[in-house]
Amino acid sequence: MPIGLLQIILLGLVQGAAELLPVSSSAHVIVAEKLMGLDPSSPEATFLLVMLHTGTMFAVLIYFWQIWIKTYFSSKAVLIRTASYAFFATALTGAVGLGLMKLIEKLFLKSTATGQIEELFGQLPLVATALACAGLYILLAAHFSKLKPALTELTAPTALAMGFIQGLSLPFRGFSRSGGTISTGLLLGTGQQASEAFSFLLAFVLTPAIVGRELLRLIKLHATEGEPHHLVHMITPGLLGMVASFIAGLLALKLLSRFLSQGRWSFFGFYCLAASALVFILAGAGL
Repeated sequence: MPIGLLQIILLGLVQGAAELLPVSSSAHVIVAEKLMGLDPSSPEATFLLVMLHTGTMFAVLIYFWQIWIKTYFSSKAVLIRTASYAFFATALTGAVGLGLMKLIEKLFLKSTATGQIEELFGQLPLVATALACAGLYILLAAHFSKLKPALTELTAPTALAMGFIQGLSLPFRGFSRSGGTISTGLLLGTGQQASEAFSFLLAFVLTPAIVGRELLRLIKLHATEGEPHHLVHMITPGLLGMVASFIAGLLALKLLSRFLSQGRWSFFGFYCLAASALVFILAGAGL
């Protein structure tokens, strides 16, 4: 079923709001797609999702630019250290995420239609389980982060741990990337603002690779099937979705920063658990 323009805009608003809050945008978009009668595992849907991610990353750039300049460009030494943290954390993300994807595909997806990880993206019980895990992890971080003083600067072990957790979020739709990485920073004693800023720096670095992967996947699929496909026909409406996700993302970032500064991180954990229960109900209803 082709994705209509109104559906793309609605998905952009949902994705933009949920992506920059620790509640898993992928889970929300997958449920929204199913409610609209769309297939979340289709190449068009997964490529649209990464286009919407691009819109939210522009929101991240606009929102965090001044913070990054002040924090990471304060001196040459700080810039080099931060760049090395981001590089090695992202490399670890790729190793963990891609490694898990290949392992899952070889062990569990050999008999499926495509044998690719995207086959799992529409499985609501898996999405609900990942949401529950994210919620519990956020609640754990919210509790234990209050028991020790927070550092104002990020350390190398914490950066690598955040990269590792980010890798876990790649194959499991429903496990919030931002929720996992920020919670890891908080658990390891990094301050709220430092954890948030580096979490979204990692997301900003990772997004181009994800977009490129999905673009190549889409091109290869249509080349294999021999179907004529003009990419511009898909990109043009997707750009409108990106604008919607950009606007929703900016508003979501303001809300996230406010909740973090007010010590209300646990709110997102409870939200993920409630969302998980709802997704389980929808799965039981045959959605």
